[in-house]
Amino acid sequence: MKISIIIPVYNESENIGKLVNYLFQHKKDSVVEILVVDAGSTDTTMEIATRAGAIAIVSPQKGRAAQMHYGASIANGDILYFIHADTLPPVSFVRDITDAIKEGFELGRYRTKFDSAKWYLKINAWFTRFDWFICMGGDQTLFITNALYQRSGGFKSDMSIMEEFEFVPRARKFAKFKILKKPALVSARKYDSNSWWRVQMANRKIVSMYKKGSSQNEMVTMYKKMLTYR
Repeated sequence: MKISIIIPVYNESENIGKLVNYLFQHKKDSVVEILVVDAGSTDTTMEIATRAGAIAIVSPQKGRAAQMHYGASIANGDILYFIHADTLPPVSFVRDITDAIKEGFELGRYRTKFDSAKWYLKINAWFTRFDWFICMGGDQTLFITNALYQRSGGFKSDMSIMEEFEFVPRARKFAKFKILKKPALVSARKYDSNSWWRVQMANRKIVSMYKKGSSQNEMVTMYKKMLTYR
């Protein structure tokens, strides 16, 4: 089984080199490509990614969902592995994913561990072991077979927010979902720019709006109003 890693980016010069180098260090022979899909960064993200050995491409459409879908459309692997630029999967990610596939799970994610010692973030991370809707965001990374991705229709390129929350339940209608017992190391930068309470309230508000059928523009506007984040 061959793995294509897909990383959506926008102005991630501080993180992308570290991530790509880390992935190359632990990728083994199963990873056939690391695709860094850019949304028109104005910093040196593309140059750093290329120097590190990734295939850096510009998405024809800006937005994380569109970038991930574009990456998937040109990926050559049997397995697609989506990683955010500020997240590091466990060093055993290749074996973890291939073992899960062999066990019959065609998609899944890790738990979370924040790169922070703050006690309340440890509580947040602890809850990601549960198969709850609120834990379906992309911070924990996402693996899925290419066949299942195509069968389920993939990410919707017109989505600007909540893309994983929409896609994962749709894909799960066709296959078994696995929560891997190890954690991915996730950046706490959103919490550094906002209080823990503000982030929780913003997340709760957006999930509520999503479930009520609010438009993408309404949710993006509300999210930007409630949080200072990139």
